[in-house]
Amino acid sequence: MTVTTRVALATSAPGLDEDPDMPALLEALRARGLDAVAAAWDDQDFDWSGCAAVVIRSTWDYALRRPEFLAWADAVQAVSWLDNPAGVVRWNTDKVYLRDLAERGVPVVATRFIAPGEEAVLPDGGEFVVKPSVSAGAYGTARYTEAQRDLAAGHVAALHDAGATVMVQPYLSRIDEGERGLVFLGGAFSHAIRKDPLLTEPGVVDNDRVPHPNLRPHRPSAAELALARAALAAVPERQEELLYARVDIAYADDGSPVVMELELVEPNLFMDHDAEGPARFADLVHRRTAARAGVRT
Repeated sequence: MTVTTRVALATSAPGLDEDPDMPALLEALRARGLDAVAAAWDDQDFDWSGCAAVVIRSTWDYALRRPEFLAWADAVQAVSWLDNPAGVVRWNTDKVYLRDLAERGVPVVATRFIAPGEEAVLPDGGEFVVKPSVSAGAYGTARYTEAQRDLAAGHVAALHDAGATVMVQPYLSRIDEGERGLVFLGGAFSHAIRKDPLLTEPGVVDNDRVPHPNLRPHRPSAAELALARAALAAVPERQEELLYARVDIAYADDGSPVVMELELVEPNLFMDHDAEGPARFADLVHRRTAARAGVRT
């Protein structure tokens, strides 16, 4: 019996050209004897069943086609090994998961979810953020001042007209200190980055903004690591440690760290900010692929 060594990194049409992690990951996987390829998730001619594993990477257009993307994840998992699993993908592609994390005792940025047809109650004071619960790269997101409540209400109405559930969050005053992104591979901490605030101009929806401004390496504190691990421990729909995860953390006004987002589907893993990151990723994929095939490494 021939054991396939093909591993597909699922991407999108933009990701094929623009994913900064992709070249290093493919090179590291191939160096370990794997037939690593990149393929757009919606490529109708690609044979996902011929893969020993399919790793979701830069499927950046999923937010605009979520039902189709979830159906694809289910179909791939039925014929191959999908990382991260389809159940995790379904849960994590709608930011309502923040409510689940909060209910499990994980500190998250305070979030009000407003479904279409519900009254749009906006904060009485302070700056706040409005965004759809299904989005990637801050698509459809804006920051508002108290004086811009009418403008924010129009934003909410437009999102509701498009069928989106709306998230309303306080704009954290300490976000200027930077948002931290902690990367985990196989449940183990790998590396971290810090980046500048994204929503620099109130009242503006800019879907072409740079998603990760001024990236630099970050050494997480013990409190940040503990929070990240608590968030990962609260993830449902998993039977083993997740292949990859990125926990985005900022500081609340009281000085405590809170989870901004838990990225388990297509996050940038910032491999160019950690020289050993691609090797750790490739070693993990190689070990898992061999173990599932019953091959000794």
